[in-house]
Amino acid sequence: MAKSNLMPERMKVLDLLAKGTITAEQAEKLLAAMEQTEAETETTAPVVAKKAPFRMLKIYVDSADGDEVRIELPIEFAKLLKSKKFNVGSMNLEDMDIDIDTLIEMINSGAIGDIVNVKSADGDVVRITVE
Repeated sequence: MAKSNLMPERMKVLDLLAKGTITAEQAEKLLAAMEQTEAETETTAPVVAKKAPFRMLKIYVDSADGDEVRIELPIEFAKLLKSKKFNVGSMNLEDMDIDIDTLIEMINSGAIGDIVNVKSADGDVVRITVE
């Protein structure tokens, strides 16, 4: 698959993930297959070290009201969180006051493990981690 065709294909996978048609794990497998296909078709390109597996951004929210949010997506799609398309049930991530730009900056700087781990006095729990 030529590089010029790779971006639209990745966007299709992103759209399927945003709509909930596929899981984050399925999206990761599709992207890995696309990269493998690209590598196989680019026989004239120099051999490059294999990329590390996709890191995952995981957001867990448990509210005292009983709401549960479980989001796991490849870091590559972290910018999707900024779009209004990414809602979970009746909850909108914008309502959670999560600074996505700062998260992306931390991830790009190499942060791994828990980035946010908060328990409020009301019993709300927010945990954001990179694995």
